[in-house]
Order: sequence, then C-alpha cells, then structure tokens
Amino acid sequence: MLIIHIHVRVKPEYVEAFKAATLTNARASVQEAGIARFDFCQQADDPASFSLVEAYRTEAATAAHKATAHYAAWRDAVAPMMAAPRTSVRFSNVFPDDPGW
Repeated sequence: MLIIHIHVRVKPEYVEAFKAATLTNARASVQEAGIARFDFCQQADDPASFSLVEAYRTEAATAAHKATAHYAAWRDAVAPMMAAPRTSVRFSNVFPDDPGW
C-alpha cells in the first residue's frame, strides 16, 4: 500500500471553486480499481488549506490515476487557484499490514 498526502494552499477567493473541482476528482478517483481510499480534507483553522490523502494498492496505480481524464481536468482547473505549488509526502503503511481495502 502506498499512501500519499498532498498539501494544497489555495487563494482565498478560490476556496469554493477548488472544493467543487476536487470533489469531482475525488468522486471519480474512488471508482478506480487501484485506489483503496481517497480523502479530501479542509483545515479547520485555515479554510484555504487542504489535504488529500490517497491510498493506492500498487505503485502502478499512481501512474494509472495520473493518466485519467478526471485527474488531468482537476490538475488543469486548480493550477491557477493555488497560492503556492502543492507538495506531497509518500508513505507506506505499517498497520494494518492487510487493511482489507
């Protein structure tokens, strides 16, 4: 299992547009066979800061996700909304070792 935490800070005037675009992407992403989980979170004390937590079944699933039309549409739509480039951190799960996802 590969887990990626993506951190995004958007320009305040784009918060709602970013949420709408990201919800569309998230709903399509959870339909992908290679994605075990896809969480979209908004920071409680800073509404312009978001995290996406993506859990992939395999490394190849990350490439497959980036090749989808819905990811490309999201990437292109949200690029001008970002206050700074998005960052990501990759993790491998330790527990549970068989999450059953």
